Amino acid sequence: MTAIRSNPVTTPATLSVPPSAPTNAERYKAFDLLATLVAVVRSDGEALYANAALEDALGISRRVIVGAHFPDSFTQPENLRTILKGVGGNDFSALRYDAGLLRMSRDPLPVHVIVSLTEGTEIIVELLPLEQQARQDREERLAEQALANKELIRNLAHEIKNPLGGIRGAAQLLEMELASPDLNEYTQVIIHEADRLQSLVDRLLAPHRKAHVVGDVNIHEVCERVRSLILAEFPRGLEVVQDYDTSIPEFRGDREQLIQALINIAHNASQALSERIAQGDARLIFRTRVARQTTFGKQRYRLALELHVIDNGPGVPDSIKDRIFYPLVSGREGGSGLGLTLAQTFIQQHQGLIECDSQPGLTDFKVLIPLP
Repeated sequence: MTAIRSNPVTTPATLSVPPSAPTNAERYKAFDLLATLVAVVRSDGEALYANAALEDALGISRRVIVGAHFPDSFTQPENLRTILKGVGGNDFSALRYDAGLLRMSRDPLPVHVIVSLTEGTEIIVELLPLEQQARQDREERLAEQALANKELIRNLAHEIKNPLGGIRGAAQLLEMELASPDLNEYTQVIIHEADRLQSLVDRLLAPHRKAHVVGDVNIHEVCERVRSLILAEFPRGLEVVQDYDTSIPEFRGDREQLIQALINIAHNASQALSERIAQGDARLIFRTRVARQTTFGKQRYRLALELHVIDNGPGVPDSIKDRIFYPLVSGREGGSGLGLTLAQTFIQQHQGLIECDSQPGLTDFKVLIPLP
């Protein structure tokens, strides 16, 4: 009799299944969190992956992009073809240039292209809309200017403050020694001007003297406080509109500093509306929104407060548009030129930023502050 040997049965518990390799979509899914446009391609130009931002910009699904010849998405495809071959052949590891990105039913989008080689053979093509690049450059300049202004103001204020006390004291002593009371008018001018300069110096130093008092802030309470102050000063001819997103959460900040910053912006706007206030059609809008996945100050934030102060005034004069946040720059006769400088300082102490977009009939000051 021939014995039949049966093969042992392998149970599922003893099976050794090798882990499956992650797909491109899984490997590069982090790119979907970026606001910049990103594609992963091969040196021959075939697209392996496109993030959500690139889908939106092109106006087509990533299923259409993946597998297609990516350089054909540009107005001058031969430039990217040449660059991809050079990067793939290790002629260079990264390259930057400006190009036009073709879009469905829209004009080409001007972009700054950054091509870089990964550790493997795949090439990452990052596209920054030139408008976004210009904004980042502008924010960087604003931050550098604010830092330089801060040091200049502090040093200059201290240099001015020290002799002011001596000038005022000398004028008071001189006033007591004068034989004719009629001459007191001149010493009073000296004392009055010394006091005015002292007040100016105190305002310059105020943001750097007072401690940053942090607590829970409801931005709409801040807006309502400022709104009531503006309406008390301009009771007729000015309409102050509330356009609030009540879903905005509270955040940690210095309530008094934020009130002062918003007062400075709104007060400047109200004074610029003087002619329209006289006509009775002046309008000031407080608008709050949540900005998602936004980048400012060289950092990306999942959520940020976007607070707009909008007026229908004559706009910021072209001669000072690029300098309105500089100290002692004012577009109004008799203005100190400190309101917006101090507002920018207070907002920057909250890791935020103020931007201005102005044209006749519409001026929009936008405040950005990170939210938790």
